[in-house]
Amino acid sequence: MAGISSKNKAVVLVAAFAIFLLSMEIMVMHAESAVSCGTVISDMTPCVGYLTSGKGKPAPNCCGGVKKLAGLATTTPTRRAVCGCLKQAYSQVPNVNSAAVSGLPGACGVNLPFKISLQTNCNTIN
Repeated sequence: MAGISSKNKAVVLVAAFAIFLLSMEIMVMHAESAVSCGTVISDMTPCVGYLTSGKGKPAPNCCGGVKKLAGLATTTPTRRAVCGCLKQAYSQVPNVNSAAVSGLPGACGVNLPFKISLQTNCNTIN
């Protein structure tokens, strides 16, 4: 920074620092919403039997997956991402029992801040 006054150097450094902080905030916001559908599908695969039959209780490893997803869905972006992945996954399961799908969190003793349904508008979830 040769040839620049110390006042201008300070302005440049403050501006650079502000840009750095802004970029870090954007990276954190992106990381918060980074829930892959692969993770969601992997966690929910043990639930397929329960979701198609709607009978009995979900398997312990199914409820473990539901609890894991509930733990991931702590921000609006992650809740929306989990919702979208669940809708996508359930739409691929033939003969899925919609009552079992919507009742799955309760059957596992988990409180999700949104309803699981193929009709849920994930963009309205906060």
